Amino acid sequence: MFVYALKRLFGAIPTLLILATLTFFLIRLAPGGPFDSDRAFPPEIEANILKTYGLDQPVYVQFGRWLRDAAHGDLHESFQYLGRPVTEVIEDSLPASMTLGLASLIFAISLGIPLGCLAAMKRRTFWDTSAMFLAIAGISLPTYLVASILILVFSLWLKWLPPALWEGPSSLVLPVLTLGSRPLAIIARLTRASLLDSFNSDYIRTAYGKGLSRTKVVFKHALKNSIIPVISIVGPLAANLVTGSFLVEVVFQIPGLGRHFVQAVLNRDYPLVMGVTLVYGVILILSNLAVDLVYGWADPRIRLGH
Repeated sequence: MFVYALKRLFGAIPTLLILATLTFFLIRLAPGGPFDSDRAFPPEIEANILKTYGLDQPVYVQFGRWLRDAAHGDLHESFQYLGRPVTEVIEDSLPASMTLGLASLIFAISLGIPLGCLAAMKRRTFWDTSAMFLAIAGISLPTYLVASILILVFSLWLKWLPPALWEGPSSLVLPVLTLGSRPLAIIARLTRASLLDSFNSDYIRTAYGKGLSRTKVVFKHALKNSIIPVISIVGPLAANLVTGSFLVEVVFQIPGLGRHFVQAVLNRDYPLVMGVTLVYGVILILSNLAVDLVYGWADPRIRLGH
């Protein structure tokens, strides 16, 4: 397993290189520049600024210089936050995004699996219909609408929770509910479908034939095999929760990496866009690797690397 993990990590280097290359050139194809403003600078000042940041050189030269410095851990200084290295901005904002993403993932798993089990065990009953209605709503409703409803109900009407900012545990509740609602729905539907498929298996009928209770059959036998598809989807969901929290961080004014990324794109902050994209790529690769390792541990029939 250790050798397999090393191979995957070394194999991820070309992927990160392709990601960095595409991002570097695509962000420069976007209209506008990092120092455009309503009142244009005099030509000599603009030329001096571009020379200072190396933007007067050909794009391929800029890319080569960035690649060389990035290999040594230098992601350059941000254009938006003057005087601040990109690594410092990432270090300050990444913990908030990781906290939000991991809390949302725990919320989705801890409620999604039981909800899927309940729906499968109570198939074609009120509980099944209600659980799947909530799941479909969680998948269908856009994030901004879920956030608006939660703020309206719990902040403006009931006044139980703060509508925004990042000031304590209570500030985490609404963003987690918003960000975790969609993965919760996906996990619940997948758990239900996997369990219903397992109920038709021979080993489940054998377990019932031995006189085991329905609860033991479901949670000791059926769920053990049905959880494999759920594990396989947790990796992409985890990466998406960390990297796809842009809107949630903007709506709830969370000082996370996603919020900085949105501002960096809008302001054409090339170094910050590159740094955040690289971090997101690493998170996605590590999440998929972790899932593959857990997948092999959960199902001994799977041999990693084959």
